[in-house]
Amino acid sequence: MKIIVCVKQVPDTNDVKTDVETGRIIREGVVSMVNPDDRHAMEEALRLRQKHGGSVIALSMGPMQAKNALMQMLAMGADEGYLLCDPLFAGSDTWATAYALGTCIQHLGLPDVILCGRQATDGDTAQVGPQLAEYLGIPQVTQVRAVVEHGAGFRVEAFMEEGYRVVKVAPPLLLTVSSECNQPRYPNMIQIVQAHRKKKVTVLSAADIGALAEFSGLNGSPTRVKRVFVPAPPPKGELFDGPPHEAVEAFIMKLKEYHLVPS
Repeated sequence: MKIIVCVKQVPDTNDVKTDVETGRIIREGVVSMVNPDDRHAMEEALRLRQKHGGSVIALSMGPMQAKNALMQMLAMGADEGYLLCDPLFAGSDTWATAYALGTCIQHLGLPDVILCGRQATDGDTAQVGPQLAEYLGIPQVTQVRAVVEHGAGFRVEAFMEEGYRVVKVAPPLLLTVSSECNQPRYPNMIQIVQAHRKKKVTVLSAADIGALAEFSGLNGSPTRVKRVFVPAPPPKGELFDGPPHEAVEAFIMKLKEYHLVPS
């Protein structure tokens, strides 16, 4: 079984900075990490490989520093890592990202299963996985909480607003995995060292995979960030001190002032 896991390197949520002029996240000099949901996707891929054999490929798009995220996936157990890195991809929205990933997957060969995290912490759109499946023309199931073998395919449990649904689906397919699906393993020091010594991340450009400029980066992005701003902090609360009956009376008067209770 051939499995591809899409991985994204995201800024540490405690250290996010944005360029007010362009609306883009500033990634240079910012502490980064593997998107948490993508770890669950990789864990599910490794479990499928353990049952069925085959190979697991970790795929990402981003600057050269994203190789660090892919090396972590290799340490977890992935067999190969590929990084799409090209100035042409800069400024990609979710659709342009899906196009680049999809074009690369076609270049590598369509796998049996594509796994993505449910969503990324730097955008929270949950759009790239579904758009990737649409681009490749394969079935998709999102918000997956459990994957069970079912004959030649899979029985998948996926979250809904009130409960969950059960879907039977056969490869090739794409699944977006939720954090409830599994508990990702953590590589030990030996696995980390072996990954750096014996495995490598292959860097691919837009030309390498045949990506067209008109569909890549800003040129291929139908959405634009109009404005980025830091929300104003909420006003400070007002403390009503003094004897209880006076404090309650003052509180009621304040409610009346804001027309929250009848005068």
